[in-house]
Amino acid sequence: MTQNKQHHLNTLSEIRSLMERSSRFISLSGLSGVVAGTIALLGAIVAYIYLEIIPFDQERIYYVEAPLATKWGLNFIQFFFLDALAVLLTALSAGIFFTTRKAKQQGLKVWDATSKRLLINLLIPLITGGVFCLALLYHRLLGFVAPTTLIFYGLALVNASKFTLNDIRYLGISEIILGLIALFYLGYGLEFWAIGFGILHIFYGAIMYFKYERKEAVTF
Repeated sequence: MTQNKQHHLNTLSEIRSLMERSSRFISLSGLSGVVAGTIALLGAIVAYIYLEIIPFDQERIYYVEAPLATKWGLNFIQFFFLDALAVLLTALSAGIFFTTRKAKQQGLKVWDATSKRLLINLLIPLITGGVFCLALLYHRLLGFVAPTTLIFYGLALVNASKFTLNDIRYLGISEIILGLIALFYLGYGLEFWAIGFGILHIFYGAIMYFKYERKEAVTF
């Protein structure tokens, strides 16, 4: 009787696992979050060097100094565009590499109906937020750009989290809360941006790695 019960429990567990794999993209790698966070922190450091300011220096507010900066032959719009693009492309490359590697280890496809739904739900708030940030730049409301990127990025993660690991939802909520707080401390926008895209990514990436990938590595 006990063996039959255990067999049924194992069968139910396998069915649940199959249903989860078919409805959720579970190959996201925690290491990609750690790398993305590290890259974001490096991008923030480069921004501080470009603006020639130090973190939490209220005597020289970053969005006041930015229009005056012309370091390395770049105006502030050119610099921030190139800096953000470099961070984005490098982080995406790392994410694709680690996620693809994890999917292969699990014997799963990287690109399927679930990953498509995940990407669509992620991109809708991201694109909306990107256009909104461009409007802020157009109207020279520079201090609101950093908090806005955190808020819309958080919304994108929450929106996409129903198609992947629940940890992504918590990361998204954390980003939203951080962005909302940053709206009331505009002078620290760059610091909040570094915390949100840097430290939070590293923190949640490490949690996901030890929670899922480390356990799988021990199992294999």
